Amino acid sequence: MSFFTSLSGLQAAQTDMSTISHNLANVSTNGFKRSTTQFADVIASTASTNPTNVIGSGTVVKSVRQQFSQGGFTQSTSALDVAVSGEGFFVVKSPDASGNGVAYTRNGSFLVDSNRNVVDAQGNRLQVYPVDGSGAVVATGLGSTINLQLPQTSGTPVATENVNLSLNLNANSTVPTAAFDRFDPSTYNHSTQTTIFDPSGNAMTLTTYFVRTSAPSSSDPTSSWEAYSFVGDKQLSADADPAAGTPITMTFDSTGAMTAPTGPTTFAGFLPAGSTVDQVLTVDFGNATTQVYKPFNVDTATQDGAPVGQLEGVTIAEDGTVRASFSNGDTQSLGKVVLASFSNPTGLRQLGSSTWSASGLSGDPRLGEPGTQGFGGLMAGAIERSNVDITEELVGLIAAQRAFQANAKALDTASQISQTIFNIRS
Repeated sequence: MSFFTSLSGLQAAQTDMSTISHNLANVSTNGFKRSTTQFADVIASTASTNPTNVIGSGTVVKSVRQQFSQGGFTQSTSALDVAVSGEGFFVVKSPDASGNGVAYTRNGSFLVDSNRNVVDAQGNRLQVYPVDGSGAVVATGLGSTINLQLPQTSGTPVATENVNLSLNLNANSTVPTAAFDRFDPSTYNHSTQTTIFDPSGNAMTLTTYFVRTSAPSSSDPTSSWEAYSFVGDKQLSADADPAAGTPITMTFDSTGAMTAPTGPTTFAGFLPAGSTVDQVLTVDFGNATTQVYKPFNVDTATQDGAPVGQLEGVTIAEDGTVRASFSNGDTQSLGKVVLASFSNPTGLRQLGSSTWSASGLSGDPRLGEPGTQGFGGLMAGAIERSNVDITEELVGLIAAQRAFQANAKALDTASQISQTIFNIRS
């Protein structure tokens, strides 16, 4: 019997060393939770056995219990790295077609896959509650969660129809001697560029060249200019013939006030590159455009077009709200991160890669929002490290080694006793 008693001690010590070795191997694994080995003694007795003479039969491993204490935090530069400060697990779903495989993790190191889903290193998709435009949750429960997916664009493109320019043309400018050529700066006096948009929201450049055509004289104190407008390489026409390339004629009185045009000028329609619909553009120099003795200057330049916003950044708030910002100034709430807790987290089934699944021992998950109902808050730009304490594990490893050696010595002693008995009989 002593052989099997010592053997049970050897096996228990070996299990303890294996558990500690697993902990030490994952000291740098994000979101890892250490385990401890729980032992129980083995007693075989009956009601008729004298309780003062009962000898145990060794030990058994009762359980390998996970310890879900908080790990430390590592700062990160990724906006999608997030840690739970307090109770709760991130909810992730497998990337297969059904998407029914639900797992739970404390490793908040997330990235974006080719379909713009936010996923962990195994491709499991982070789950969030759907929200409305104000960021309020509109549905709860595990069946209502959705994959967190980053949109590439935001908004609806608007083609530019009206451009407003207020500027000053230098009254000291001379009349060029050569015919206008936009590639020859000596043939025009000033130029300005304005960004406009086609019907698809693509940016184009409206370039306007100003050419002085007459200067004041003793008989005529007025001045005149011509404004040539180009969108890319296409010259716009201020009359009904789009091929004429007619410029806008601008006149000023002796005080420098603009006398013509008296209102907006609508160009003949032109076809933007890659578009199938003509775009009609109107330019208005307004009442603030002047010609005085100071350098050329554009006071205001506005237009009414709008591009489609491109994704520029993502933020995760402490309450789990995920917001995306776009190049056109739009912001959009994408969802609210879901957290799960369990009445008995030590009963969770380990899946590897710092993920767990629910079991009959853990109970069903309780879902909620970060910072509410006992759930911890989120820390963006941080990752939870392993909760393994190297010093504690090494001390435990020494103790397990001593236990193994002691049981091995007891086994050796039992063997020597048996050998002695065999020698007596011979």
